[in-house]
Parts: sequence; structure tokens; C-alpha cells
Amino acid sequence: MLDYEMFKEVVKDELWTYLPGTLNKMDIVEKSVRKVNQELDGISLVDEDRTKMMSPTIYLNDLYEEYKKSGDIEAVMTEAANLFARGMEDVEKLQPNLNLSSAPDNIVFSLVNTEQNRDMLSDAPHREFQDLSIVYRWIVGYGPDGAIQSTMVQNDLAEKLGMSEKELYNRAVENTRRLLPPKVMSMQEMMRKIFASDGMPEEMVDMLTAEMEPEQTMWIISNDRGINGAVNMLYEDQLKEISEKLGNDLYVLPSSVHEVIAISTAMAEPEELAEMVRSVNLSSVEIGERLSNQVYHYDKDLRKLTLATDTPNKRLDGKVAEPQLIYETKGQSR
Repeated sequence: MLDYEMFKEVVKDELWTYLPGTLNKMDIVEKSVRKVNQELDGISLVDEDRTKMMSPTIYLNDLYEEYKKSGDIEAVMTEAANLFARGMEDVEKLQPNLNLSSAPDNIVFSLVNTEQNRDMLSDAPHREFQDLSIVYRWIVGYGPDGAIQSTMVQNDLAEKLGMSEKELYNRAVENTRRLLPPKVMSMQEMMRKIFASDGMPEEMVDMLTAEMEPEQTMWIISNDRGINGAVNMLYEDQLKEISEKLGNDLYVLPSSVHEVIAISTAMAEPEELAEMVRSVNLSSVEIGERLSNQVYHYDKDLRKLTLATDTPNKRLDGKVAEPQLIYETKGQSR
């Protein structure tokens, strides 16, 4: 089996032979792409003089994972070629929507972890909130299955739009709730929907999802599409409504960039919850979807959201920063 570096070279050298139609006359270029929580190796197709990017980007890291599972590099090459072909069709469909004048009405925001994304944030308008950062995305369209098609607003795009960070923020505050309406449901309600969609008999659904006392209930905060919905914890009215229902302050657990979970502060200690969040992040959440290892506290009287924990596990990829020396040597021993 090829190692990753050799795999990359084979794909770049041979993939063009698998590309259909006129795509095989284009050049394949590799580039490093900063994505949420990670940096990936991407490849794209460009015209012959390499002055214009002509295709979406696909990621060699993902292709290699498929290759490790199957060991069949020809099948992986064929799938990569198909991804490019489908991607080019999507680009053609999206072209009419790529009008800069329409962008301000379609700017939304999302949350990312600041520590894990410092390189990405250095090239993007953003503002910090606790250990997170608010970033901006331009929704350019929707797929046939309703999937959101968007691009992150980096500094060069913001300049083309002629929008400052403050202007992006003000637009996103309004647009996010309009385009991606917030949604709150109890964990029992969510489980009922999952069990029912799987065809479970109603009697069994009722038995497994019996109502719990409000102070023992977990509340999921997201949006109606379940995409980048964690940002809705910034809209205070949802937290206020839940806290009033419980008659208590809340702990907010960042289960992913797509949703957060709110519970009564009477249910557990924040440090225990933070350890649970960290463990679930590492074992069950894709690296690109992790938001934080910390837990947040909502004060129902002050109506304010702050950090409840400050655990040392700041990074989301499991890497531990090198320990710092706590003293300074004055000279070397002889």
C-alpha cells in the first residue's frame, strides 16, 4: 500500500487520465487549504495558463482515507474524477447566483474555536467571543437536497464586497435568523423523531422517550437545517426562555459547530461536563465539526453567557501544547 506522500504524487500524475471530456485537458494543481480546525491538501483543475481556477477543490486527505479502506487506487481515482465532473456541473448552476450585489443579503455567521483556527482567522474578518470566534459565510445557493452551499468570507472577498467586519456582523445578525431560523427542542423530542423515522412502533417510542422533569431535561439549540446552528447560543432569547422554564441558570455544552446543549446548572458540575465534552469530541465528533472543550454558563438574572470552565485542553485535535518551564535558568552547570 502506498504511503500518503507517494499517494499524493500518483494522484497528481495520473488523475487526468480518468477525467471525462475536456476536463482531462486541464492542469491539476495542489494547494494547502485552511478549513475549520484543520489544514488539508486540496487539488483543483485550472486552465492551461494557470491564471483562473476552474473547479471546486477536492481533498487528498479524504481520498487517501478511502484508499486505505479499499486498497484500490483505480476505484479512488475514478471516484475523484466523478467528484470533479459533478462539481463542475454544480459550479455552472451556481454561476448565476455569484453576484456580489446579492451577497450582503446572504451573509450569515458561524462559530469556530479561536485557538484551533488562528491561522485561518488571520486571513478572515472575525470577532472573538470567549474562546470562540464569529466568522462570516456567504450563502450562494442550495443543493437539490436542500444542502447549503456557502463560502467563508476571507479578507480578499470582504474587500471585493466593500464590507468592513462591523458591516458583515450587522448584516449577519439579521440574515442568520432569517435564512437559518433558530430551533430548540428537548432531547426526548429529538429521540422521538429519530425512532419514529426508523419505523419503531409508537408504543415503544412512547416508552423510550417518556417526559422528564424540566430540571432534568437536555435542550438542543440549533437551526431548522441543523447546519452551523451552534451560533444560536449568541441569541440570548433562546437561553432566557429555557432558563425561565427551568427556574435556574444554565450550562451550555458545545456538542458541535451545528448545535449546543443547554441543561440546568443543578444537573452536574461544570468540570465534569467539560471532561465529557472533550471525550465525546475526540471519540465521536469529526475534527472539522468540533467547537470547544469548554462549558459555558448562562446567568438568567444577568442574562449573560460566559465561560464556566478553563480546562487545559484548549486544542480540539488532541494535541497537547509543550509544557512551559516555570523557572528561568541563570547559567549552565559545569
